[in-house]
Amino acid sequence: MFSGSIVALVTPMDAAGSIDQDRLAGLLEFHIEAGTEAFVIAGTTGESATLSREEHIRLIGRACELVDGRVPVIAGTGSNSTAQTLDLSREVAHFPVAGLLVVTPYYNKPTQEGMYRHFTAVADAVERPVILYNVPGRTGVDLNPDTVMRLAAHSNITAIKEATGELGRVAVMREGCGPEFSLLSGDDITACEFMLSGGHGVISVTANVVPEQMRALCDAASSGDREQAERIDGQLGALHHALFSESNPIPVKWAVEQLGLVEEGIRLPLTVLADEYHATVSEAMVAAGIESVTQ
Repeated sequence: MFSGSIVALVTPMDAAGSIDQDRLAGLLEFHIEAGTEAFVIAGTTGESATLSREEHIRLIGRACELVDGRVPVIAGTGSNSTAQTLDLSREVAHFPVAGLLVVTPYYNKPTQEGMYRHFTAVADAVERPVILYNVPGRTGVDLNPDTVMRLAAHSNITAIKEATGELGRVAVMREGCGPEFSLLSGDDITACEFMLSGGHGVISVTANVVPEQMRALCDAASSGDREQAERIDGQLGALHHALFSESNPIPVKWAVEQLGLVEEGIRLPLTVLADEYHATVSEAMVAAGIESVTQ
């Protein structure tokens, strides 16, 4: 079962936008030492939309090599084409990945039946566990809880990253999907309550910046310690919001750069964080427990 603090890892790039393999190694070590419980590689926060197929495969393979089984590596393989998703999923399934994160098809706006068939096709084709990823704010389509329940009956579909922020879905899906199906928040702002309501963990943007604090939050929430979980989440609240002051991953890449973990590198059509948001993110980082931030 997937659970706990899972980081949606940024992809380190140099100023020209090339993937920085040296920085990748340091970034992974930083998280392992901080207690991060799993990695999502080449997800939305990892700028998967602008990676070539070859880069995508190489990045996941290299991450698996560097992590060397110490914590699970989850590979982002979703697209709005079932054929392309199948191709990439089959390719990276040769690596020792713990699962495949597959987003709902974006832009072409399939029906619930279309999404059911899309995810089923992927789950039928690979031996790695499939994690559904529902993020209507980016994709323009919402995977309804009833469809999630249908998909949860598939032996190879084992979890969902639910990024709607609609907390009422947690109890519905927990009851309808069974105890072995993992419910993972994809929304840092509501993740604390999501876990306290029965969720199993979070695939987090915020964890890129404060992995120890996000691990502590997940530990408290999973043990049912509401007071401690809410205390930690209160400290992180400004950062949860600040990291979406512009489109993700623009703010989080800037924040991780301030920590000295990556260079200033991001790919068009995304741009570096606008100067007007530097103070907002910096102040939120300090409030979250980072001693100082150099702007």
